[in-house]
Amino acid sequence: MEPLPSPPETDAPVTGAPGAPARARPGARQPHRLQGALFQPIGDEGRAEMVERRLVDAINRGHLRAGERLPSESELARSFGVAPVTVREALLAVRGRGLIVTRRGRNGGSFVVDDADPLAFARAAVMKSSRLALRDMGAHYAAITAAAVRLAARRADESETRTVRRRLERIDELDPEQQRRLLDDVQVELASLSQSARLTREQMKLQAEFSPYLRLVAPDHDGLRRQADSIRAIIDAVENADPDAAGRRCEQMVTDVIDALIELQTAAPR
Repeated sequence: MEPLPSPPETDAPVTGAPGAPARARPGARQPHRLQGALFQPIGDEGRAEMVERRLVDAINRGHLRAGERLPSESELARSFGVAPVTVREALLAVRGRGLIVTRRGRNGGSFVVDDADPLAFARAAVMKSSRLALRDMGAHYAAITAAAVRLAARRADESETRTVRRRLERIDELDPEQQRRLLDDVQVELASLSQSARLTREQMKLQAEFSPYLRLVAPDHDGLRRQADSIRAIIDAVENADPDAAGRRCEQMVTDVIDALIELQTAAPR
């Protein structure tokens, strides 16, 4: 699961990016960039169970949304680097879990069920995790993200930083779901300013994993606004070429998220 990030201003995957689903037909909805992280070649692990796990993760983490049409079997097979029969077996298993339905006809295909709930997935994951595991998850995310933004503060051109800032300024024009996706995208774009392909790929993977927890602690406008303010402060530090401040602000943002998850865990009825 290692794509490079796509250019700003679109949710479409990078044209020609390795492992990206085939170009959508005109008028079709373009996949979100983090969805692309879940459709990368499996290689030697090309088993139906691995494809099933990727698809289940994509649905549970909200990168395939309720009612959304999955790529065709041939597109999935090409993206994952497996045989179509392997994809067919995996889709059968995902249907058995009650996460997708198949519709026949001209506009048919496999669709995510209407009641798919990534927040329920994130909440259940938090409830069954120890505090140590939650803090370890945060430490991993913070280590990669802070390293990327520190490098960005040293390497980014001012015009590149302004482009990311303009993306974030659009947030009030969007609905809550679009706001969440924009915040994810901006975080990946900040990492890409590090000019490190490895860090950017790792950031994209971690963002896909961490995004449901960000949603859980920011379920409303006020929460999204606080997260946007935290990212804006990181952008300020990168723009000011201050790597230490960029790293500190990033680490504080992650600490706040993990503390909020632990608070939710503590407040839950036993």
